[in-house]
Amino acid sequence: MRVLMKVQMDTRITNEALKRGTLQKTMQSALETIRPEAAYFGTEDGCRTAYIVFDLEAPFQMPKIAEPFFMELGAKIWYTPVMDREDLGKGLAALMRDG
Repeated sequence: MRVLMKVQMDTRITNEALKRGTLQKTMQSALETIRPEAAYFGTEDGCRTAYIVFDLEAPFQMPKIAEPFFMELGAKIWYTPVMDREDLGKGLAALMRDG
């Protein structure tokens, strides 16, 4: 299932990670594990925030994906199922067909 994961990182902890040079390594390692379709970075509510779209094959993957962000960056994480344009078209067609 395609999901959007929002990773909102603790500012104090990520400041320290920047100073130690570990923030980039943590993000790179996490993204290699996740293999995202897309990843965007910005701020939300005054915090460093990542928006990562990827395929979650099974719920048991959630701890492996989330724990590095929790443990190393003090992050809060949200998972939201999302569709691309093709998925939306299929969903709407099925809705019309099944009425």
